[in-house]
Formats: sequence, C-alpha cells, structure tokens
Amino acid sequence: MTAQALNIILIISALLLIDLYVLNGIRGAFQKWHFLHKTTFAFLYWATSIGVICGLLIGIYVHFAGLGIRAAGLLIFSMLFIGKLTFLPFLLIDDIKRLLVWRKNRFKNQSTVHNTLVPPDAIPRSEFLLKAGLLAGAIPLAAIKVNMPKGLYDYHVRYQTLYLPNLPKAFNGIRLGQISDIHSGSFYNKKAVLGGVEMLLKEKPDFIFFTGDLVNGQTSEMRDYQDIFSKVKAPLGVYSSLGNHDYGDYGDWQNPADKIKDHQDLILTHKNMGWDLLLNSNRRLKVDGEEIGILGIENWSLYSRFPKYGRMDLATKNTDDMPVKLLLSHDPSHWRAQVLKDYPQVDVMFSGHTHGMQFGVRTKEFQWSPIKYVYNEWAGHYQQGMQQLYVNVGFGFVGLYGRVGILPEITIFTLKAGHAPSGKLT
Repeated sequence: MTAQALNIILIISALLLIDLYVLNGIRGAFQKWHFLHKTTFAFLYWATSIGVICGLLIGIYVHFAGLGIRAAGLLIFSMLFIGKLTFLPFLLIDDIKRLLVWRKNRFKNQSTVHNTLVPPDAIPRSEFLLKAGLLAGAIPLAAIKVNMPKGLYDYHVRYQTLYLPNLPKAFNGIRLGQISDIHSGSFYNKKAVLGGVEMLLKEKPDFIFFTGDLVNGQTSEMRDYQDIFSKVKAPLGVYSSLGNHDYGDYGDWQNPADKIKDHQDLILTHKNMGWDLLLNSNRRLKVDGEEIGILGIENWSLYSRFPKYGRMDLATKNTDDMPVKLLLSHDPSHWRAQVLKDYPQVDVMFSGHTHGMQFGVRTKEFQWSPIKYVYNEWAGHYQQGMQQLYVNVGFGFVGLYGRVGILPEITIFTLKAGHAPSGKLT
C-alpha cells in the first residue's frame, strides 16, 4: 500500500468518526424528534456524508468535467465540514460535563453499598447546549451563502516585488501587471468587469501578462466582453497564454471541425484585442538596448485530466543569451513537475488555474483553501532556490457563482535587481 493510499484511508476514517460523533450529538439535541432515531434518518445521514466524501475524492482524482465542478464539490465538502467543526466543541463540552457528573455520582455511590453506578451514557445530554452548537454551526454556513455573490466582482490589487539577480539595469523598478482566468462565459455584469479592467490600468503597468482561460468553453462567450478587454494595453505590450478551458474541451460540438474552428477564433480574439499570444514561443522585451525573455507555453498540467499541449523545448529555443526569463504557464503544477527539474534557466513562472477554489481565507500573513490539498502551490508567491512562481487566483469565476475569502485578483509586480533583503518575504 502506498503512502498516499494510507493517508486517504486515514482521512476517510477520521471523517467518518466525526460524522458518527455529530450524528449522536444531533440525536441528543432533539431527543423528542422520533424521526431522528429511526433507521431512515440514519440511512439518509450516512448516504449524504459518504456521498460528499466520495464527491471530494472524485473531484480530486477523476477527470469528468472542468475545474468549476470540482471546485463546487470541494466547496460543498468544506462548508459542511466547517459546520461540523463548529458543532464539535459544544459536543465535547457536553461530554466533559456528563463525565464530571458521572464522576461526582460515582464518588457518592462508593460510600453507599446498595447504590448502582450509572454509566456516563445514561446521563442525558444538555439539549440547550447542543442546540446552541447547531445554531453556531449554521451561522458560518448562512454567512457564506449570503456573502458568496458579493465577492464575484470585488477586485483587489495585490503587490509583489520580484528580486532577480541578473535583471538588467534598464528593467530595475519596471512594473508588470498580471490577470488570469477571465472565464468570460460566467460574467453577467459588464459595468463591474469594466471596473476591474480600469483598476488594472490605473496602476499603469509597463507590460501585462494574461495567463489563460479566456473563456469557459467556446469563443462566442467573448462577444460581449471583447471591447472591454481590448482596453487592456501597456507601453511594452500585453502577452498572453492559453489555459485548459481555451481548447474547446468543455464545449458542446456537433463535429470536430467546429471545435477546431472555435479554437482558431479564440486565437484570433487575442490578436484582435492586441494581445501577443505565446504558443510555445518566446519574445525579447527590449528597454534601452537591454532585454529579457518572455516565454509562453500552451497548457501543461501534472494531472492527466487536463491537457498537455505545452512544449518547453520550443518556448526556450534561442533564449540562452537572455539574462532573465519570465514564463507564462497556466497550471501551477507545471512548475514543480517540469520547470524546477528540467529548466533551471526560468527565473519566474506566472500561473493561474486554481482560483484559490474561490473559497478560503487569505490575508497578508496567512492563507488557506481546500484547494491546497490538490495543489502544492495554489495562490501567491513561492520560491525554491533561485526560481520563483506566482499563482494568481483569477479575475473571473467558473462553476461556482460565488467567492468567499479568495477575492478576484489583479497583481502588480515590481522587478528589482539583486537578492531579497535578508529576512524579507518576497
């Protein structure tokens, strides 16, 4: 048995034990509700719990649809799990209380020969305490439901300094903007989307990266938004790459020719917006006679459920003389699976794809999302040795019409020559 399989078994066992404990707590909170004590309720409870756990595992390990459905499955699991975790302390407090009562009764009974000791389980639970626990568990779920739609267009600018030892002097202090995962097919508010684009342009980046997933399934989704994203301009250009949604794999096609035509239309859309789409190729970005390399590959993922169209051998061709190489690659799993191992000349890779699952917690000092159990690198800045990765959590949304804690992102980088100051987080 592999270590991964053993971990899965241990996690499932722990989840089922938590479910058993919660079931007993629910029955204790509503002792007069006879339905809760019948086999039918137990069957429905366990069917739901096991179904959610199976959905979680299928969403992680099985290819059946796009990231949005997997994200929705992870979100459902996470919301239920948060509710259970909120309820658990009340259960524990109640059990501690019952244990103390039992010990007190036992001490009294030891001095009386004819009294029979009452087992802890025979001591009734506190209905008030358990109902308070259930209410507390429901509050975060209700808050999440209410606030989910509010985060969809709540664009935030995040600032990141990238220290590059070999950065030419002409590029020191230059500003780079990044957006990712537009997913135009999900939008329903043009004014809000335009506001996000204006936030990016207000930062006045010198050049801009877009790291894939322009649409959900087909190019026609851009019909109402091409004029808005055509406004995304920068003095040194806008460079783009493709994501797993940009190949028509999630579209509904009558024949293969329609899918091929749609993909050609998507490539043309990048051109019409004035974006330089990098298809396993590279560009030389020149400033004051000095230059750096911008490399872009098609989608490449560690996971078999996503396409591997990327060709690093082509993207790095004729780039040996470039002192700094910046790579656009949609899926962050590509960094650890291939870039770190085989392409040490790549200084920074820019990705998207994960959306931060559109659910979690993200502050300057801390971040968490259930997607971290799928992707080692899922949001923000990472560094190993001299190589760096930045994962943008997305401008748009897909599958799940909501964002909680992980808000749509516009990233502004400042490129600095040299090494990061000692002790400073880059």
